[in-house]
Amino acid sequence: MEETVGKIWHRLITRAAGVSYPAAAVRLKEVERTAGVFFRALGGDPGLRVAAATVDPHAARRGFIARIAGIGDRTAHARMDDVTLRLPPEIDAFPERALNRDLYLWLAALAAAQQQLPPGPDDETDFQRHQRAVLAALDTWPGVVSRYRRLVEAYAPRRLKSTKMPPAERAREEAIVAALREPGSVAALPEMPAGTPPAAPVLLWLAGSEVGPAPFTRASDPDPENTTTGGPPPAEETERHAHRAERVDLPQEKNGLMMVFRAESLLAVTEFLKINRPTDDEPDPNAADAARDLDQLALAEDTDRVASKVRFDLDLPSAAEDDVVLGDGIPLPEWDYRKQRLLEDHVRLTEMAARHAPPSPLPQPLRRTARRLHQQFAALQPGRRWIKAQAEGTELDVDAAVRAQTDRACGRHPSEQLYLSLEKRERDLACLVLADLSLSTDTWVSSEARVIDVIRDALLLFGEALGATGDAFALAGFSSVKRSKVRFHRLKDFNERFDDRIRGRIMAIKPGYYTRLGAAIRRCTQLLEKNGASRRILLILSDGKPNDLDLYDGRYGIEDTRVAIMEARRAGLTPFCVTIDREGAGYLPHLFGPAGFAVIRKPEELPARLPLFYAQLTR
Repeated sequence: MEETVGKIWHRLITRAAGVSYPAAAVRLKEVERTAGVFFRALGGDPGLRVAAATVDPHAARRGFIARIAGIGDRTAHARMDDVTLRLPPEIDAFPERALNRDLYLWLAALAAAQQQLPPGPDDETDFQRHQRAVLAALDTWPGVVSRYRRLVEAYAPRRLKSTKMPPAERAREEAIVAALREPGSVAALPEMPAGTPPAAPVLLWLAGSEVGPAPFTRASDPDPENTTTGGPPPAEETERHAHRAERVDLPQEKNGLMMVFRAESLLAVTEFLKINRPTDDEPDPNAADAARDLDQLALAEDTDRVASKVRFDLDLPSAAEDDVVLGDGIPLPEWDYRKQRLLEDHVRLTEMAARHAPPSPLPQPLRRTARRLHQQFAALQPGRRWIKAQAEGTELDVDAAVRAQTDRACGRHPSEQLYLSLEKRERDLACLVLADLSLSTDTWVSSEARVIDVIRDALLLFGEALGATGDAFALAGFSSVKRSKVRFHRLKDFNERFDDRIRGRIMAIKPGYYTRLGAAIRRCTQLLEKNGASRRILLILSDGKPNDLDLYDGRYGIEDTRVAIMEARRAGLTPFCVTIDREGAGYLPHLFGPAGFAVIRKPEELPARLPLFYAQLTR
């Protein structure tokens, strides 16, 4: 609803202000990657993702008078939080495309400067902080000075062009323009008469708070001064109002306003909601009541309870149907980026094996591709060759014998390495393939196959290809349900032969739950460290970013995965990720580096391309 209201006000403001230049518009999609690289190159947090900002309808209503006067704009203002740097989805504030593009880069530079800004005095206002951030950016990076000056000269006249502005508001706008032209030169904004609407947000600053006084109070708003008691509102009342939602009455007609959404987008939206997500350590105070209510429900046609008839997607299977548990569970650490410390034994990983996995031959549709890959990978297998100048061997090295006779005739000490040896040099490397078996792999990529089917075919062809090289390799899959239930499936160990028994295990894999990737990577690191190969590769197959039901979604999961990858590199491993997530290019460089991942646009190509990625990594 709020997004719809924002679009309506977006159009109204455009007509009223008349300051947009659609022909010169620059979209965020055109500069998103450049702005992200620019932000990180200037020292911005590499964990922040760049995304589109939205128009705040409440700010639009409060600043409507200013926009009618011509000092406002319709652009969704840039802002930054702990997870995301949000830039306007489109900038058409200037008649030149170069200026609109410069504004994107300036906002990225300002965000980087603001992150590195030392804390100011306790009584510092937002107006002073904005100026201090601009000064820091201009002093730190002289290269952005000319860009900033061009933007100010094009933007400042817009805020002062109205001749109908009241004197007090005119003085405030002059102070804002002076602060833009000479950051740090204005200590404070002039006092405004009671009831004066706030100033329009400054396009060249990051949003986050108003630059003017607090918004005026509507008749329906609670009394900000609590005049009944003559003092400020009590803490509990403030907390209650802080969580109050604005009510919007919808039309009652038959064809009233409808809200349309896609159910699959709910998980993505929750990542950006600032809510207190419960952890598995927190008891549910309503659990007893919920269980009592569920126990009283019954089906209409029989006496069986609903709980025995309905199985939710997130329920774990019964012990009789679940996979076989191997061992008591392995405690693993997890990185908490908020506390900047490693939580020891925070995760419990359980190794599992398929309960029903009869031996199976290679499926008929894959056999032709398997033969082709087998022929290609056979060339990677080292052949037998003659090694010259050896102390022992099966035949005499004629060249070495001639050099020895020449040295003896010249009075030099001749070499005793006079033989040829026929040897076969083995490739000293090991690879572990870790497959994401989360709930999202149950989605369909075509009318004939799901993501889990594509991953299954990729593992089968990978095993067939590496069988031709003789390289040591292992296969594993994982999913999770919170930190206490990370499920790690051992499909093939290094000492096992790839045969119908292993193929049966791969054919038995099925979609699991969620993606606690950091724990799975740490377990793979432990397994690869036990292998004595001089070169060890961790190949990760994924269809989305790390996430789980608890705090592991969003940046928490990404930062833990990043630390796990750094631990793997310190152990001498080479991690590489192959993903079919089209959004992967936004977060994978932060996890694996610019050359540590590959994004496959067509999931059906994964089975044939996975062995080729391995061939490139082992050259």
